[in-house]
Amino acid sequence: MLKDIFVSLLSKYSEDPEYINSLWNEIFKNHNKRNRYYHNLTHLENLYKNLASVKANIKDWDITIFALFYHDYIYNVLKQDNEERSAQQAVDITSSLSIDTGKVNICKEMILATKGHQISENDDINYFTDADLSILGSNWNDYETYYKNVRKEYKYYPDFMYNKGRIKVLKHFINMNRIFKTDYFYTKFEKQAKNNLQQEINLLSK
Repeated sequence: MLKDIFVSLLSKYSEDPEYINSLWNEIFKNHNKRNRYYHNLTHLENLYKNLASVKANIKDWDITIFALFYHDYIYNVLKQDNEERSAQQAVDITSSLSIDTGKVNICKEMILATKGHQISENDDINYFTDADLSILGSNWNDYETYYKNVRKEYKYYPDFMYNKGRIKVLKHFINMNRIFKTDYFYTKFEKQAKNNLQQEINLLSK
């Protein structure tokens, strides 16, 4: 599914199938690295499904989907600049396709926004970051699978270090006035998300 979506998108901007396939192969390779248990192609599929449910509300669908494919292009738990490096990759690719500079900058902003998930003046960015966090509001079984996969990605850290950092992140979201910035995702996921986050904190605090 994802490859078809990617090829269809890129075909609007390039008539070079070899170039398009090379870009897809890099995305596929990066997201299938052995250390990716959550930030993989399954995450991209889930993100796409959630964005598709609000497609009518998104002004620039193409740029949003570009951001989807590149927002976790670089993912290294030992580094703090994953979003910045992923955003730069998106800038390089969209620029190579002669996409308008303003649109390129929005794509960059969209990816950088996944670092703090703060509210934006651009509704497309809010829909994107909300969809990116949709796993937080899933049923408990899916949420449990999610947080266990995240722990596997941070396997290099001992429990006492990981738990402290993870609790800090979870409390950051719980203490937000709204985790989900758009009414659609807020109504759908907010209550369950805060319940899930608190339950994970309780488990980590034992």
